Amino acid sequence: MILIYTDELNPRIEFISKLIFTTILQNEVSFTGKSSEFLKSDLPKLNYSYEKFGEEFYIKPHRFIHCKALIQPNIQPVRYNGEKYFFETSNDSDLPFDPLAASFYLVSRYEEYLDFKKGRHNRFPAEASILQKYGLLKKPVVNIWARLLGEKLKERFPELVIPEPKFHFLPTIDVDNAWAFSNKGLGRTVGALLKGVSKGKFSDAARRIRVLRGKEKDPFDTYKYLDEVYAGKEKRVQFFFLLGDFTRFDKNIFWKNKLLQKLIQETARKYSVGVHPSFSSSKKRGRKQLLKEIARMKKITGSEVEKSRQHFLRLKFPRTYRRLINAGIQEDYTMGYPSRTGFRAGICTPFYFYDLKREAATSLKIVPFQVMDVTLRNYMNLKPEEATAEIESLMNEIKKVGGTFSAIWHNETVNDDGNWKGYREVFEKMNKLGFELADV
Repeated sequence: MILIYTDELNPRIEFISKLIFTTILQNEVSFTGKSSEFLKSDLPKLNYSYEKFGEEFYIKPHRFIHCKALIQPNIQPVRYNGEKYFFETSNDSDLPFDPLAASFYLVSRYEEYLDFKKGRHNRFPAEASILQKYGLLKKPVVNIWARLLGEKLKERFPELVIPEPKFHFLPTIDVDNAWAFSNKGLGRTVGALLKGVSKGKFSDAARRIRVLRGKEKDPFDTYKYLDEVYAGKEKRVQFFFLLGDFTRFDKNIFWKNKLLQKLIQETARKYSVGVHPSFSSSKKRGRKQLLKEIARMKKITGSEVEKSRQHFLRLKFPRTYRRLINAGIQEDYTMGYPSRTGFRAGICTPFYFYDLKREAATSLKIVPFQVMDVTLRNYMNLKPEEATAEIESLMNEIKKVGGTFSAIWHNETVNDDGNWKGYREVFEKMNKLGFELADV
């Protein structure tokens, strides 16, 4: 148990204290606003207030942690032991920055509520992030700061027990297009053939015909291969299926297709399965579409739908997460950038969504990811060996502080074909190392 003294306990302080001390450092916390109780206590304790009493462990709160208006705070870098931090505190504090306020700024995604220049598909761009600005995007800084705070407290209170960090590995697969050529119906098939021929893509048209005649395997049909890779580890893998209506950005097989339903059902018997809310469902008027897609998944699997990841990683704060909560979703796996690897919320530990506009923690668990296949290959233009090195570097960062390494791959990118030649080996090396490093 760690005792925290604060002269004004608010939801922000309670939320971030429990995330840092209980979730990450695995110690319960209690709060007091009574100085006499704090001073008499023999527990490991932190004075997080604007008044220092004596020689206790002390951090003066940054004013941001008490701010009630959604305005951009003035953030200046703070240097400490050769590393860069932000949200400065006082000279008499035991750390020159406020790790609680800085961590809350990141995990609440405060910067995504503010006006910013939207990137592709109206997404918050990694380039606008303070972590990218300060060169910290590839560091799980919230976990690092939590460990630093724990070490400092333990120096003052040797009886404090902080468990060793544990590494967890969570591979995930998105199925945006269950098949490249098969099972798409006569209209779509004929249309695709005519389009390919008109554009001079004769080899693609010929391949489509070979697949339809059963002479060649569909290039997106990698499900047996995935079963081989994850044999014996199925319960540690997460799949997401797109069940939206056909639009420019939502092009999966029609959800009533019996073979698609069979694929989902077979997958659900082996793996954890969630819904992949469509591009259309993330629009301003997309609430009903989201509910339709969740209902479709429930009808196919016969089970409640509790997990999701937004198609195209489209997040709008707080609208997206409020919709998911209202729809009964308990866990979301969208937290990461499409254009860059790293830690969008600065953290590699699952955490609960904090609704800034309501100033309240919610029941929706956010599971961040650090790497996506499309990021490595299409955005960063990495060669297979470079992609493997990038993955290993991020894994090692998480291994040092404890947390969950999660990656997004697609059924269509592990086929070792076309532009993805060589990336199957990246996928296999990632899984091999991830499961070897995992402490569970």
